[in-house]
Amino acid sequence: MKLPLLCPSCENTLKVKLLHCENCHTEVSGLFPLPLIARLTADDQKFILDFVKASGSLKLMAQTMKLSYPTVRNRLDDIIQRIEQNENHDH
Repeated sequence: MKLPLLCPSCENTLKVKLLHCENCHTEVSGLFPLPLIARLTADDQKFILDFVKASGSLKLMAQTMKLSYPTVRNRLDDIIQRIEQNENHDH
């Protein structure tokens, strides 16, 4: 399931309002920002997970994805830029 990141009405960033325990039914409410990784697209999250599973080897990622090393490097650079933008937005 894709987690919505932006308001469908005004496109502002969504925040978590309620957390619920299915075991004891405790609920915690407030306004919690989504974790930075959750604010990335599903494709970016998958790339990051694959990168970790490849022990950080862009060479292995390029082979697995059947892409050139520079293409994979550029993809990583793009993700890093989006992460930095999100970090700057938090401050």
